[in-house]
Amino acid sequence: MSVGDAMQWKQRPEGGGRWPIRLIGWIGRHCPRALTGLLLYPITLYFLLVRGAERRASRDYLARVLGRPATLWQVARHIHTFAATILDRVYLLGGRDQGYRIDSEGTDCLLQALSAGRGALLFGAHVGSFDALRAFGRERPDIAIRVLLDVSHNRAISEFMAELDPQLAAGIIDAGQDGTAIVLAVAQALEQGALVAMLVDRVGPGESGIEAPLLGSPARFAAVPWMLASSLKVPVVLGFGLCTGYCRYRMVFEPFADCIQIPRRERSHLLPQLIHRYAARLDDQLRHHPYNWFNFYDFWQAPATAESTVAGSDAAGGQPAPR
Repeated sequence: MSVGDAMQWKQRPEGGGRWPIRLIGWIGRHCPRALTGLLLYPITLYFLLVRGAERRASRDYLARVLGRPATLWQVARHIHTFAATILDRVYLLGGRDQGYRIDSEGTDCLLQALSAGRGALLFGAHVGSFDALRAFGRERPDIAIRVLLDVSHNRAISEFMAELDPQLAAGIIDAGQDGTAIVLAVAQALEQGALVAMLVDRVGPGESGIEAPLLGSPARFAAVPWMLASSLKVPVVLGFGLCTGYCRYRMVFEPFADCIQIPRRERSHLLPQLIHRYAARLDDQLRHHPYNWFNFYDFWQAPATAESTVAGSDAAGGQPAPR
């Protein structure tokens, strides 16, 4: 993915400004979920009619994952699922989670990764809801969760979510800092035995990536998080917060590696191996939960090239790695 392609998703405007977000938030804090869910239909219609880039990206992705051309109804369902997860944030982070059900799968592997007391990294993707992880953390106070997130991206939403749950907001590690500050903050959290969660699928502006097959075509994935894991030498667990229905989520945790080691001279073949493994697991989740993919841009448009240097930063996952 070129710098221009990466900036495509980074610079896409939010579907509204601060006032619409706060209006929806106010309604969400004072009205039942069954009522606010009606708002999702005009929002879905807006994206179908106005946001052509997202509509086209959805149709392209669905054709890949479903193996046939996507209908307009399927595109609408995809957008509606995304909108529902955004609305659910208001309830999950605001403590109004009555009627919600968050199941978990693989929690034992998560606890095992944390059992040594040196923390662990949780690698996710823009699949389902990462906020379900934060709600899961509220239910499991024995697991200290820190989330690496660029608060400047979609700032209006970030600020509002921080107001909903100040405690969780205080645990965010800002990925908008310089690389050294990020690495130090992550290392400190791990030393305290925390689970540090980050999204690692997107290649950020100015950052290189590694190519791996996804849904039958080559795509580029962030390389820097894997270098970060190699530097910190802690267990890596994969995590997906899947939306499985109305007010229903399933947290899926999978062990990935007890310790990642990528010597510089072996980087050219070890990095692709790791990212191929990650892409294969992501592929499997998408085929089982096709409407949970929330990268609404052309994820597959990058040309096939050799590995380039690992540098740069990502709002959602790729952070500058120590050399």
